Amino acid sequence: MVTDAQVRRLMRMLTDGKTLAAAAAAADMDEKTARKYRRLGKLPSEVARPHTWRTRKDAFAEVWEEVRGRLANNPGLEAKTLFEDLQRRNPGRFADGQLRAFQRRVKAWHAQEGPEREVFFPQVHRPGELCQSDFTCMNSLGVTIEKQPFPHLMYHFVLTYSNWETGTICFSESFESLSEGLQSALWELGGVPQAHRTDRMSTAVNKTDHREEFTQRYAALLRHYGLEGRKIQADKANENGDVEQRHHRWKRALDQALMMRGSRDFQSREEYAGFVRNLFKQLDQGRLKHLTEERAVLRRLPPKRLDACKREKSRVGKSSTIHVGHNTYSVPSRLIGERVDVRLYVEHVEVWYGQKRVETLPRLRGEKRYAINYRHVIGWLVRKPGAFANYLYRNDLFPNSRFRMAYDALIQSSPVRGHKEYLQILYLAARENETAVDDALRHLIDQGQPIAAETVKALVRSGQQVPPATDVAIAPTDLAAYDKLLDGGEVA
Repeated sequence: MVTDAQVRRLMRMLTDGKTLAAAAAAADMDEKTARKYRRLGKLPSEVARPHTWRTRKDAFAEVWEEVRGRLANNPGLEAKTLFEDLQRRNPGRFADGQLRAFQRRVKAWHAQEGPEREVFFPQVHRPGELCQSDFTCMNSLGVTIEKQPFPHLMYHFVLTYSNWETGTICFSESFESLSEGLQSALWELGGVPQAHRTDRMSTAVNKTDHREEFTQRYAALLRHYGLEGRKIQADKANENGDVEQRHHRWKRALDQALMMRGSRDFQSREEYAGFVRNLFKQLDQGRLKHLTEERAVLRRLPPKRLDACKREKSRVGKSSTIHVGHNTYSVPSRLIGERVDVRLYVEHVEVWYGQKRVETLPRLRGEKRYAINYRHVIGWLVRKPGAFANYLYRNDLFPNSRFRMAYDALIQSSPVRGHKEYLQILYLAARENETAVDDALRHLIDQGQPIAAETVKALVRSGQQVPPATDVAIAPTDLAAYDKLLDGGEVA
């Protein structure tokens, strides 16, 4: 087949005064063909006829109208589904190797006769105008902390003009996580864009039948920073397209970085958070030019940040517990009957009474969970030991597995007094030193000695140094055993 390049070379040689034979030889074509293109004065692409005829019989000609009708009624049907249906109803007529040809026919129908497809309209992004944010689940990356799974989310913040991004590790799509993440991003950025867009997360956006567009707390956060709040339409995630696309690319970049690191395990959460921050900084290095344009038009930050917490009031029940955020927490028993102020932060809970913070507790994740500090109730449990056996929150009164082993050993040796002995040991841990009590229990268990409250107390108050658990003594190997094998005549 003669190409356009060959004909151009032919015409160039003829223009330079070459004979037809010489020009045809230089263009690597037959002299007769050269004469044809000299006469036409056109390129092969300009005289080629479109290929509109079939080279083989249409195997689907007899069934295509039926298939076409089905596609018209339900355009969502896949070609493979239709093809398999044809094979079932026409045994032996259609071979598996014809699937690809059938798929091309269905694809052509969609392009020529199918329903119109959704059109996406590229937007003009202006410096400092818009930022977007959203939560994304990070569990698929398999990150572990000290060999333990670390399920978590990432609050992801993106400037739509420069694509500058940052993020905050969190564990739920709560308002506290949104507030902490957004404020951290703005203070790291050093300024405030004009508007902030989110999806229709319930912590920020009210339902459509609500009079107010945004929740009261989210509206207050926007006012504090002078941000215009924007939200996407229902089921239109593409309207938050910048941050949605960055979710995918960010997780792919983090996955690659973890591969380069050679391990997905970290010694602490702080180490992992530092690794994430460094990756964000690396990714943002290529956006400095556009980021400089954005920062030039950003508005100033307010004098201070808002507290990223939810405030509630709760009355301390007779069980020395409060119920906050669908979870239960213990507080000092002296507060029973009093109303306390509770502040729920992203990862901890503060209990305030009389303008004074009286307790700080780790925030529970999820709902219908409980966190009982044995120090809050042990004083009364010692006075009411019979309540321990069926105590609703008993599992939280074993600080670690060794305390549980001690309790089981005490119950096995003395079913009647075992729980009283254990409560005395727990009371000692609360009043003296939990670590020292734990070491004493480990020593007694390792030595196979009976466990008793008085024995543990004597060990703790003696100040005796118990060897750490990491000190492992390995007896020297007796190589004489190998000599005995040789003496027996069994030589490999």
